[in-house]
Amino acid sequence: MIIKNVSLETVCGITSVIPDNKLPEIAFAGKSNVGKSSLINSLMNRKALARTSAQPGKTQTINFYNINEAMYLVDLPGYGYAKVPESERVKWGKMIENYLHRSGQLRAVFLLVDIRHKPSANDITMYDWVVYQGYRPVIIATKLDKLKRSQVQKSVKIIREGLGLESSDILIPFSATTRQGREEIWQLMDRLCGLEEPQGSDHET
Repeated sequence: MIIKNVSLETVCGITSVIPDNKLPEIAFAGKSNVGKSSLINSLMNRKALARTSAQPGKTQTINFYNINEAMYLVDLPGYGYAKVPESERVKWGKMIENYLHRSGQLRAVFLLVDIRHKPSANDITMYDWVVYQGYRPVIIATKLDKLKRSQVQKSVKIIREGLGLESSDILIPFSATTRQGREEIWQLMDRLCGLEEPQGSDHET
């Protein structure tokens, strides 16, 4: 997909009604500070469309980004940040569950984890929860540029084992800094949304 236009079309809070979209949706989830906003900005070739923040837990809404009037990229609230009250986390959990159940166009959930670390208890809980909701998450292992190349394979193995992934489950290492993994993610998103293009196309603006 050659990205021609991107807009933040819908913002859903805790009491909002989930939009009845007619375009395919790909949702992104991950704990606070895992690099979700940086990934979204990189995918959409925008520097600050998804707001990055030094303060974790900033995304408290479900944000629907319309890409080329062809698909939606859906940014789910970050999870697992200690300074967010438990009552807020429960509300976010219900909001995300409501979205997963009510969206008629959701094709996949991409779950972000930090490639440098063994999956946390929060990561494992979120993974198991998404599976319980009926989806096999695609794992995006962020911050790839922070590792030496020789460490990548071992780190991927630790994440696969930590989350209990099956051999058929997809894991894509990604760096927002070098953009490594970006094209692979886009190819998968295009395929999931039925938007494959002839070979040689790219996703530049």
